[in-house]
Amino acid sequence: MSDAVDHGITVTEIASMDQPIDACPETTAAFVGRALRGPLNTPVLIRNFGEFRRRFGDVWGRSSLGPAAKHFFAHGGTRLYVVRVANNARGALLCLPANGSALVLRAMEPGSTEVIRAAVDYDGIDDGNEDYFNLTLQRINPQNGLIVDQEFFRELSWQSDAASFFADELMTSGIAQVEEPFPMQRPEKTITEGLSQDSTYIRPAQLGTDGAELSNYDLVGSRSAQSGLFALEQIEQFDLLYMPPPGKGRDAGPAAILAAEMYCRERSAMLIVDPLLTWDSAAQAVEGIKAMGYSSPNLLAYYPRVTERGGDDGIARTAGGAIAGLLCKQDRMHGVWRSLDQAGLGLQRSLQPVCDLSPGDERLLVRTGLNVIRCGPNGKARLSGAVTMARGSEAYATFSQLPVRRFCLQLINTIVRATRWAVFETENDSLAKRLRAQILTYLDCLNDLGAFENDKFIVQCDAGVSNRSDSKEHGVTILLVFHPLGCDEPISLTLHQTASGFRVGSTAFGLSIRNSSI
Repeated sequence: MSDAVDHGITVTEIASMDQPIDACPETTAAFVGRALRGPLNTPVLIRNFGEFRRRFGDVWGRSSLGPAAKHFFAHGGTRLYVVRVANNARGALLCLPANGSALVLRAMEPGSTEVIRAAVDYDGIDDGNEDYFNLTLQRINPQNGLIVDQEFFRELSWQSDAASFFADELMTSGIAQVEEPFPMQRPEKTITEGLSQDSTYIRPAQLGTDGAELSNYDLVGSRSAQSGLFALEQIEQFDLLYMPPPGKGRDAGPAAILAAEMYCRERSAMLIVDPLLTWDSAAQAVEGIKAMGYSSPNLLAYYPRVTERGGDDGIARTAGGAIAGLLCKQDRMHGVWRSLDQAGLGLQRSLQPVCDLSPGDERLLVRTGLNVIRCGPNGKARLSGAVTMARGSEAYATFSQLPVRRFCLQLINTIVRATRWAVFETENDSLAKRLRAQILTYLDCLNDLGAFENDKFIVQCDAGVSNRSDSKEHGVTILLVFHPLGCDEPISLTLHQTASGFRVGSTAFGLSIRNSSI
């Protein structure tokens, strides 16, 4: 899949049949928030903070997305999808003269620091032909004036019935879009003053704006429009979702958290949730969680916030971006089935918890489902507890341990992606045997890495069990029974997969792993 998803086109890659399954896929995070510039509602894959700055602008005092991305990479993250959202932001406006009318262009990416320019020339066009013109569009880095993107459109026509009508041709542009009214004549050639006939560039007649502070609606967006967090429909997979606070002195509202949790459950991902600004003690955090009614195995919450060591402002900052980075680092170094509370996985020395908690407070927070940021050895803070917000809920008791839940999600996502080829094959006994062999090899690899309590796991496959008489589409069903490291008992899951998608269910009556010789 490409690093950025353009023009609403989603490409899904399907693994080749019978290929070995990667036992340690790279963990991918996704952040949704406000930025100075960049494409709206489009997931862009960023691999370092330098890329973030070039694509979305530098750290911005009116948004916590930049600091979150900076902390993510500083703490070991390597794959981050950034979705920029905005509230009534507007792009810069260009007006190219056209003999009393104008060709009006609006920057595709809104924002006050999005700098674009355009030039018109008639190179290669006959002098007697007054219908056609050439257009050059450029995006400029506002900090150094360098060209960061450029597009050329040759032999455009201002006539609406022409095959190369400019409004149709510019629909493919990633820099600017056409605004009405359309020009009544061909745009004038842009030339420098004096004797020189070199082309120059028209700069914005109206600068872009950054819009207002984000609302919960902006963060959540629309599934049909693939905006907000639903812009992630454009990518195949992500493992961690984080929505930094939408503005200075504000928290993401319960409506946004609820929508994001439901979406993460649907996409088999974890949502990282920040503590509220009003939580000044462990008791307030516990009461706050109870009042909001959070009870989901897909929620990773923590307390307290952090502050910059030696900083003058003393501001309590969120650590969600840093935690996402640490989880990616942990998965790469030790495996998703391990706890984050271990040597080499602490926060940067510059970050420290805003308050010290007593052992009793720490135990209370963990019982409630809140992980604890506490001072560790050598002055580096760590995240301890390793729990999800399923803690205290009988319905999700199996997934109250964070490593167990994350391991199960990774296992599900990996198997689903790697076995998708099977739904396009003719169903028969041979297909089921090939599937089972592929999955057993994968589980053996995980066992060699120490992901299970023992090597007794069960895999049963049924190709064609999802067939329907009113549809030619067939599917496969995979029964898994395994005992993850650190889990009190074996887990049974059933994966139903068809060409249109998959669903996962807990198996109420699976084979007993204790009596299995597999």
